[in-house]
Amino acid sequence: MTADNPTAPGAASIAEGVDDEVIASNQRVFGGTLGHVMAALCVVYTGFHIVVMNAYPLETWVYRLLHVGGGLALGFVLFAARGLPQGRAVPLSLAERALTALAAVALAVAGGQLVTMWATGDLIQTGADAGKHVATFGWPLIAGTLLALAAAWIAPARDRGRFSWADGLLSLAAVIVAAYIILHADFLRVRAQVFPHPNDMWASISGIVLILELTRRLAGLALVLIVAVFVAYGFLGPWLPGVLHHNGYAPARFFAFLYTDNGILGPTTSISSTYIILFITFAAFLQASHVGEYFVNFAFAAAGSARGGPAKVAVFASGLMGMINGTSAGNVVATGSLTIPLMKRVGYKPRTAASVEAAASTGGQIMPPIMGAGAFIMAEITAIPYRDIAIAAIIPAVLYFVSVYFMVDKEALKNGMKGLPRDELPSFRVMARRVFLFIPIAILIGALFMGYSVIRAGTLAMAASAVVSWLTPNRMGIRDVLWALEIAARMAFQMVAVCAAAGVIVGVIALTGVGTRFSSLLLTLAGQSQLVGMAFAMLVAIILGMGMPTTAAYAVAAAVIAPGLIRMGIDPLTAHFFIFYYAVISAITPPVALAAYAGAAIAQSDPMRTSVESFKFGLAAFVVPFMFFYSREMLMQGAWLDIAHVFVTALFGVFLMASAVQGWLFGRMGPMLRVLTLIGALGMIKGGWMSDLGGLAIALLVIAIQRGLISSRTIAKGMD
Repeated sequence: MTADNPTAPGAASIAEGVDDEVIASNQRVFGGTLGHVMAALCVVYTGFHIVVMNAYPLETWVYRLLHVGGGLALGFVLFAARGLPQGRAVPLSLAERALTALAAVALAVAGGQLVTMWATGDLIQTGADAGKHVATFGWPLIAGTLLALAAAWIAPARDRGRFSWADGLLSLAAVIVAAYIILHADFLRVRAQVFPHPNDMWASISGIVLILELTRRLAGLALVLIVAVFVAYGFLGPWLPGVLHHNGYAPARFFAFLYTDNGILGPTTSISSTYIILFITFAAFLQASHVGEYFVNFAFAAAGSARGGPAKVAVFASGLMGMINGTSAGNVVATGSLTIPLMKRVGYKPRTAASVEAAASTGGQIMPPIMGAGAFIMAEITAIPYRDIAIAAIIPAVLYFVSVYFMVDKEALKNGMKGLPRDELPSFRVMARRVFLFIPIAILIGALFMGYSVIRAGTLAMAASAVVSWLTPNRMGIRDVLWALEIAARMAFQMVAVCAAAGVIVGVIALTGVGTRFSSLLLTLAGQSQLVGMAFAMLVAIILGMGMPTTAAYAVAAAVIAPGLIRMGIDPLTAHFFIFYYAVISAITPPVALAAYAGAAIAQSDPMRTSVESFKFGLAAFVVPFMFFYSREMLMQGAWLDIAHVFVTALFGVFLMASAVQGWLFGRMGPMLRVLTLIGALGMIKGGWMSDLGGLAIALLVIAIQRGLISSRTIAKGMD
């Protein structure tokens, strides 16, 4: 057999299956006609976004409402209220039947009234009587929503392939809410903030309940609880002291305001309905064309045989996939199922293997050009051109991944680990011949820097991933394109719900003005010290990010903290990058470290100890934001010579930091040498000639001690 044969020894696809869809524990998988119908609806949902973004623009509210409403409607059918076993058929209980029947009647009344309003033109005009259609629309809608929700909650876990009538009714409620707001959008733009109709309130409350329930199903309870606290704050403000005090709001005005472009339909949904779903679809095309599998195989071919090879592969492959994936924990599950067992095989402890994967996957969120959609959110919030943000992210991202690489290398070195046998790995020659599979990424970067819009560049890259597949055995045909569109929709539902939930928080902040008052509090607490203000911002961003996806954590933190930092005189780009970094690395920050917990589940290690070790591997990410706070050259701002100086010295600094943390430079280091090395590392990282010279002097001293050039005997002889 020849090396060109992918089945030949030394050319095996070690990453086979890495592109397979990950089925969530509560995800339904339908067969037969229902399966085909749901697949078609998912394809239509994704295709609708691609067409609107590129060829047929819709009015903003209509587009965003269809985005949220469609995501909720499909999400409830496909994802159950709890984990689903296989092959468990349980009949409906009497309570379920009663609740479901009552919910169906109530929603039929509300839906019927809405259809009648649309057909006759008898919409609820601004200034209409407060009781108009409330008994036949508003009350039945909220009652039907809550009854269906109760039926879904009390239902026992059933087979994955079984349709839930209660969840079907929740899907119907989502359609009714979206349709009502679309029909009354022209009125709501004017009256939502001043004198909304009671039906506006009931539709908004129903929509918020549905958003929070789907968020709970797909992203956990943490974000739901935070949203609940903010909603409660909208009513408790009159009784709160100091900076938290506000005069309170009528329920109708409060809830109607939240379901406008000041809240749910605002910046977070703007991002999820454009950039996020576009790049999720791009990731789905890479998955369908097996380009993602090639990325992992290429990494194994390049580094798999080096000492601790699988860990180094994880750093490269997980960083690349995490950049596109958009969620740290999701990327851990996707690539960690392959890399973690292989890391354990070459000698890494289970918790260390899980920690490396968590740190690498989390780092993908800060890797340009996509940054897990973070760059696009930042561009939307700050009005800074996307290209400037992507360029500014290069050096911090390189430093982070170089640091993690040094960490795993030192771990392998001090424990005498080896890599995988060369004959078990893909042939690098074969992989190099398929380097054209990187073309979609190259086209994306090239199009962005040529001045194309993000949407056009992403669409071109998506099309390129299908085209290059024809140069491989995995050629994408119509069936594969449709499958990519289908899985893109299922991958997008979490972000749809999360961004809409974050929009509720943004709306509360905008309505109450607490963001401005919080900025004033930040200024007072910091006492005009930028360093204290940054430290405070770091804590808030990490706390908000615990248990929340990066997108939501950053959006909320940016609304609350960033204005205060900017008022303190900190550059907007630096302030937002600072907040974004800590929102990202909250995924590996104990005690709530979702990425580390996902890795621990695969590695069968203790979650808390894994989170502590992942914090150690990602330590550079906790230092890098302060680096670009002190040195704007870290964000590629300034003269090229200064940028090069800061970059080179920072690289040496993170090498020393990894050595200090791992206790190994040119051999094992004792506690005193580790502390000394860490001081030298921080000096090199800080930026500035004096601190660099001090750090370099310390590094040379440690190296001399490790090499035996300086010892207590030579020091005593020199004193003589």
